[in-house]
Amino acid sequence: MDAGNPAEDPEDAGPFGRPLFDKPSSRALRRVGVVDVGSNSVRLVVFDGAARSPAYFYNEKIMCGLGAGMTQTGRLNPEGRARALAALHRFKHLADGMGTGPLTCVATAAVRDAEDGADFRHDVESQTGLRLWVVDGREEARLSAQGVLLGWPGSYGLVCDIGGSSMEMAEIHGGTVGRRVTSQLGPLKLCDLKGGAKARKAYIRETLDGMADQLGEQKNRLFLVGGSWRAIAKIDMARRGYPLHVLHEYRMTAKAVRATADYIKWRNIDELRQEAGISLARMALVPIAAEVLREVVRRFKPHDIAVSSYGIREGMLYEQMPKPLRDRDPLIEACRFAEDKDARLPGFGKVLYNFILPVLGRPSPERLRIIKAACLLHDVSWRAHPDYRAEVCFDNATRANLGGLKHSERVFLGLALLHRYSNTRGGTRFGQLSTLVDAKTQVEAEILGRAMRFGAMLWLKEDADLGRMKFYPKKKLLELRLTPEASLLFGEVAEARFMALAAALGADVAIKGR
Repeated sequence: MDAGNPAEDPEDAGPFGRPLFDKPSSRALRRVGVVDVGSNSVRLVVFDGAARSPAYFYNEKIMCGLGAGMTQTGRLNPEGRARALAALHRFKHLADGMGTGPLTCVATAAVRDAEDGADFRHDVESQTGLRLWVVDGREEARLSAQGVLLGWPGSYGLVCDIGGSSMEMAEIHGGTVGRRVTSQLGPLKLCDLKGGAKARKAYIRETLDGMADQLGEQKNRLFLVGGSWRAIAKIDMARRGYPLHVLHEYRMTAKAVRATADYIKWRNIDELRQEAGISLARMALVPIAAEVLREVVRRFKPHDIAVSSYGIREGMLYEQMPKPLRDRDPLIEACRFAEDKDARLPGFGKVLYNFILPVLGRPSPERLRIIKAACLLHDVSWRAHPDYRAEVCFDNATRANLGGLKHSERVFLGLALLHRYSNTRGGTRFGQLSTLVDAKTQVEAEILGRAMRFGAMLWLKEDADLGRMKFYPKKKLLELRLTPEASLLFGEVAEARFMALAAALGADVAIKGR
């Protein structure tokens, strides 16, 4: 399935290099459908948009429980098998209607381990026309790790993917997948282990010791992939009263994992399920999954724990990407796609970025990419009602399905776009999320927003020369040098916005060329 490694055109490189979403190799990935036949659920995901940071055009999951009871019978659960076949019939027809082309279908632990797995695979192909790619545990680990790399290119750490019947681990470093191991630590398997909690704990520890022997020391970030881990993260959010209910990039500490595992152990399951919004079928596996997670964290001692909404399905999409596309920043590629699709003047984001950057000091590389993203997105919400644009911008940024964004960066980006349209934060959800960024960061986001708000008033064309703007922090002076064409656009509203930017900087002004 590897798409090869074609050379990247020099024009594609650089901070605002030509986007790759419109190249032929990327257009082929505009709408891709993948199916994951797992031990607990069967899911169809259809990706659309910028291939490097795709939107979820369609996402449907059926909790089939194919692996339930397999420890005793060795065979797929009969009811789950019938439900899975029905789901796959439906998914095939949906995909045909959506124009995805052939679905890529992967089956994992339950189908590969069951005595009747080959029969099930034959039934799927003969009845639906879909071909199931049954992967072994190490390949499952690789695909899940590639899904993480889709959202975090260049990451280092240990990917831990828990399914119903198995748990895989894979190390990632510098954008590549390294050592991989698989185990029988899925909650459906552990449910059937004799001896109760004490026997489970001993088995989990023994298994993890064996995995650690194969993987070596792994004390970087731990990436958690899989529905049971996400359910635990939801409970951790509820326990903490965490304000941003976005699972991707949600962070937990080892201490929080232990506290949440205890919280799950002693709380009423139905109350927990309702409090965190977890399905009954998923919640049944959570207590045992929490036992596993506690031991994973104890054994590997990661310095950081991050929840990934991306896993094997995104890994299958990543598998089809040419290397130049894989190497792109998913955030910037998605923002370029949004600007091209929704902005009134695609390409002006680059002009705006170059114009306002001298006002923003010396941003770190991490902050610089968020500034780029803000400039690319500064005009994509123009269709919203003027009274609600600021609110819409903030909500879109903080809730959007974007990879490569920490929660604090989501709030920074949202606040900057809010101030692109408004001098006030009233009437928005920012107050609920203000604890995720410190006061200094809030001021920096407001300055960025006000700079974009002013720069957008000099809106001309994609290659416009707006002049030069410079901030001298020691002198507390904001200087504006307008080009002749830009000076014609420096009316009273533009001047008011320029003065608002100066006020945010606490600066005097010098205007030249008006």
